[in-house]
Order: sequence, then structure tokens, then C-alpha cells
Amino acid sequence: MDDINENLEKNQSEVSKNSTFETIPVEENIDNIKVEEVPEEVVDPEIVNNSSFNNNGNLPPVFQANKNQYIFIAIGGIVIFFLFVFLIGKLFSGKKSVQAVKLTYWGLWEDKQIIQPLIDEYQQKNPNVKIEYIKMSPENYRDKLLARSKINQGPDIFRFHNTWLPELKEILSPLPSKIMTQEEFEKTFYKIHQKDLKAGNYYYGIPLEIDGLVLVYNEDLFKKVGINTAPVTWDEILDYASKLTVKDVNGNIITSGIAIGTVGNLEHFSDIFGLFLVQNGGSLANLTSEETIGALETFRKFAEPPNNYWSPDMPNSLNAFIQEKVAMIIVPSWQILSIKAANPEIKIKVTNVPVVPGSSPISLASYWVEGVSRYSKNQIEAWKFLKFLVEKENLTKFYEIASRYRLFGEPYSRVDLGSLLIQNEYIGPVIKQAENYVSQPLNSRTYDNGLNDEIIRYIENAINATMQGVSYSEALKTADQGIKQVFTKYNINY
Repeated sequence: MDDINENLEKNQSEVSKNSTFETIPVEENIDNIKVEEVPEEVVDPEIVNNSSFNNNGNLPPVFQANKNQYIFIAIGGIVIFFLFVFLIGKLFSGKKSVQAVKLTYWGLWEDKQIIQPLIDEYQQKNPNVKIEYIKMSPENYRDKLLARSKINQGPDIFRFHNTWLPELKEILSPLPSKIMTQEEFEKTFYKIHQKDLKAGNYYYGIPLEIDGLVLVYNEDLFKKVGINTAPVTWDEILDYASKLTVKDVNGNIITSGIAIGTVGNLEHFSDIFGLFLVQNGGSLANLTSEETIGALETFRKFAEPPNNYWSPDMPNSLNAFIQEKVAMIIVPSWQILSIKAANPEIKIKVTNVPVVPGSSPISLASYWVEGVSRYSKNQIEAWKFLKFLVEKENLTKFYEIASRYRLFGEPYSRVDLGSLLIQNEYIGPVIKQAENYVSQPLNSRTYDNGLNDEIIRYIENAINATMQGVSYSEALKTADQGIKQVFTKYNINY
């Protein structure tokens, strides 16, 4: 018994020395852990090894306290372990988690099968980005774009016309310098892009193309009258038109030399009038000037006596050309696709629009641009995709894919790719004129129901008035008043 008492006193002394175990902090959630999960037989090793303390299975109270202490230690260890696992999991899950980005892209004219390969390639390189391309109908497109954007239901990326910047300024996002600097933009694209897409200190779009008016003529009709070269000046146009125009005994036109001078049956009449306007030094801001009046007079004389190369009685000019009833037309280059689709056998040539003798070349631009919505939640990602599209390799791929389905793709917007198309029989003239394009809000078939369409209606009324005998100056005076109201409506200063 003395040995037992001695050992008991020794063990009590050890417990007293190690009383720090009783103050181990316990986490707030330790009550949620079941103590029963710790086996009952886990006791102090010293107790297990000392068989003298069997006491018929009943431990003294002091050793019962030691058992609880080790239970708390075990529970604390478990809590710390799970906290450690939780924190490590959080750390690594944060690194792996990349927020998914979905971009909606409203396009015009191009079918999905042409743009989708480039979208697929971009998505492979950027797996967190998903892009949905939707080919929209051009009718009421601008109105729909504005209305939906303002209620956050519009696209992230959308196509718009080069003359639409004043109409869309409230929804357009400026091109960030970290995507493309102004210096890079100006080295990459043509001057017409720089002029059309800049407002204040920012550019508001990335163009995938350049386009504008060209002269298209029927090679067979030229050869019939012994003409083997393309006209260069308006003097040559008048000379060729007189040789190419065929009339019956009553003076009715059988074959027209060139389609210019009317409204109702002249496709792209407003673009053609705009060409005369800029070549003659006129301006929409002052339709009562001598230059503008002279432009209208020159435009009309192609369909007036004594020339009468064109007539209101002729079919629609584009259909007449397809039917080989007119030798020359002035159209945007994309209309060549319509002509060849309707009459694959027709032999055509394409050249620059005529110039005023002694003047510098000038033509009227009409092209489309890709922009990013100010309302998009993923503007930077949208701009990154557009920057990807205009990289040299991707822009050429875009053209090549389109050329599998039609005669040619969209003429390159990049200056450094122009040499690849300048010899193309259909759109070479677009590239040759690219540095000489100017823009006027007189472009037909933009379907904007706004700036272009409103101005065109005033010009149409003026031309129709002259066909009814109203003087050129009087007709333009009325148009001038209406167009100034349009400029005020869209805050345009000419």
C-alpha cells in the first residue's frame, strides 16, 4: 500500500505540473462535434502501463479528468484539421475559378457559317468566353438596337454603318487604349475610317471592311460599239454614253448608255447624287450654294434633253443592267454579287468612278463597322474579340471563308492587306479608291430610319421637283431647310 500511495502521490504531482492541458482553447463550433466519436479506451499511456491501478475497472476521479482532457485535445485537432482543409480548398478553388463570359454579337449581311469558324477559334483560345452570333434583319435594325440596348437587352457587339456614329453615340463604347492605341488604329486602317469613327478623343468601332461606289460596265456592249477601254473622266462618260445609247424611231430608249438622272427607277440615286455633290465641291450643309446647284444640274442632264441617256420609263437600273439594257451603272461593290447571281453569264468590268477633268479622284464611301455597347457588362472581352478579328491572319481567313460561298469577301479594312486585293477584277477598284473615299449621310439601303433615310427623302423630293419643272435652286432651297432640321435633331455640325 505504501508503494501505491507513493505512486499515487507521484502521479497527482505530475497532473498538477501539467495543468495547462485544462486551459486548451476550444473553437466555438466544438459543440457540434460528437464526443462519442472518440473511443472510450483512449487513456493516458502511463495509466495503461501501470497495472496496479486496475481497481476493478474503476479509475480514481483524477484520472477521469485526464480522459476528458485528451478528448478535448482530439476534438481540437479535428477542428484545426478541417479548418486547414477548408482554407486550402478555398485557396486553390479561387485560383482555378475563371468567370464565364457570354457575348452576344448582332451581325448584318454575313451568314453565321462565315463568321462561326473564327468564333470557334477564339473560343478555343479563350475557353471562358462564349460568343453567340445572330444575323439580324436590316429592317428597323437601328431602332431595335437602340431600344433594346437602353433596357439592357441589346447585344454586346453589333454592326453599324459608317455614317451612324451621330445616331448611336449614346450606346457606343469608346475603344480602350489598352486594346488598341490611337496610333495603332491610324497605322492599321484607312483615313476614311479614322474620320468616320472618331468623336472627340476616341474611336468608336473597329472596321472589318472598306467599300464605296464603283463603276460597273458591260464588256460586250462596249465591244459592240468599238470601245475597248474603261472611262476615266466624266467627259469620257458622256462620249461613251452617246455611243452606247440606242433608241427607236420614236426616241424611246432600247439600250441606255448609263443610268443617271432620275429617282424612282435609279438604284442608289442618293449615293450617285452625293458623288456629284462632293466632286463638285458642294455640301449638304449649304444646298443653296452654286456648287450644290451645279451638282444637281449635272446629275439631271443625263436624263434630260438633249442627252436623254436614261429615262424614268426604263426598268429599275439594276435589273436593266442584269438584262443588258444599260451599259454602265454606278453602285457599291457589293451589288456586283447581286448582278452575277442573277446573270452569271454577263461579262462585266469594274473600275473607279469617273473624275472631273483636272480634279483629284474622289468617291463616296459606304461600309460597315463593328462596335461594342456601352451597356455591355463585358466590354473589354468584347473589344478583345474584335481586335482578334482584325489581326492579319484572321481578317484574311474571314475573306477566304466568305469567298467559298460567293465571288469575294468583304474588302480588307487593313491598309497592309490592300496589295492582296488590288488586282482583283471585282473589288480591286475599291482598294484603289480607298484613300480617296469621303462619307456623306446619303447612303441608300442602310435602313437606318434616321439620318440617311431622312436626308434622302429631302433630296428625292428636290430631284422629283426638278422633273416637274421646278428650278434647281428653288428645289434645293426647300431641301436645305429640311436637312438643317435633321442635322439639328442629331446634333451634327457641318
